Amino acid sequence: MAAADKTNVMRVLEQKKVAYKSHSYAADPTLTGEDIAGILGEEPGHVFKTLVTQGKTGQYYVFVVPVCAELDLKKAAKAAGEKSIDMIKQKELLPLTGYVHGGCSPIGMKKAFPTFIHASAEGLERMYVSAGKVGFQVELAPQDLMKTVRCSLADIICD
Repeated sequence: MAAADKTNVMRVLEQKKVAYKSHSYAADPTLTGEDIAGILGEEPGHVFKTLVTQGKTGQYYVFVVPVCAELDLKKAAKAAGEKSIDMIKQKELLPLTGYVHGGCSPIGMKKAFPTFIHASAEGLERMYVSAGKVGFQVELAPQDLMKTVRCSLADIICD
């Protein structure tokens, strides 16, 4: 892969000596998470999206859930120890994390926020998360993601 094609996420993983495989596809804002899973030839339960929220206390939290699932804000608040949690506005994402909508990764954000990964990741051999740029994904072992980003496993999706 050319150095120009490397994302900050890939650089962080290499710096921490984490094994990963990068995948790229034509960036298209109309693609859903399920579409991306199909392009990767993977089950939607193996491809995760990164969501950024803010608790009632003002603290920001990151939640990583399968693309086929919806974040349960009540379960998320409970996991974070907050009374309530709301999604941040899209325009707040880039200044807060350094990432754009559709390219947000739990790895390499401007600041480390408390991060929670849906418990289903624990049973996976490998998972996919955004590589920090629309059209790029990284495939890695969930345990490696958890070592790279200090996080907790939690039941945080709607039933």
